[in-house]
Amino acid sequence: MANIIIITGPQAVGKMTVAEKLKEKIGYSLMTNHDSIELSIKIFKNRSSEQREFSERIRQSAFDAAVNNNVNMIFTYVTAFDCQDDIDYLNNIKNKFEKSGGKFYFVELNASLAVRLERNVTPHRLESKLSKNDIEWSNKDLIESMEKYRLNSNNDELLFPNHIKINNDNLDPDIVADMIISKFNLS
Repeated sequence: MANIIIITGPQAVGKMTVAEKLKEKIGYSLMTNHDSIELSIKIFKNRSSEQREFSERIRQSAFDAAVNNNVNMIFTYVTAFDCQDDIDYLNNIKNKFEKSGGKFYFVELNASLAVRLERNVTPHRLESKLSKNDIEWSNKDLIESMEKYRLNSNNDELLFPNHIKINNDNLDPDIVADMIISKFNLS
């Protein structure tokens, strides 16, 4: 049995940093959305259909390996809540882990645009996500994505039984990780 914790939210909301703190505290394996993106960019042109397809194959292989080897996992992901393909994608991950007897936890982070633009240029983010080092493009993409998609759920919208929403505008990532642990009774 393998559990998965999905940490979602718009770009630069703090998914990776919170996931890293959570990993330290509970020992789950961690794959950020950018782990597969950055690897696939080394082989294929960034934002090409081949790059996106290869990135997705990496993710699916990681999910399968986690389930087949009973490895608890954290995965970060940007969800377009108004895009049925994204909701179906999450449900497929949920079904894969639950069929193995595991649990599916969904953590949704939100923060103001001003905070996210500040976080978008932090050294840790830029070191971990080389494709974000074009700051002008990255800031533009952050804003355009927010205008094009609904990157947080509505106030009364819960997609899953184990769904927690946290505004981490002013919260330390350690505190956010502790909130997740407490809410889902993780150890």
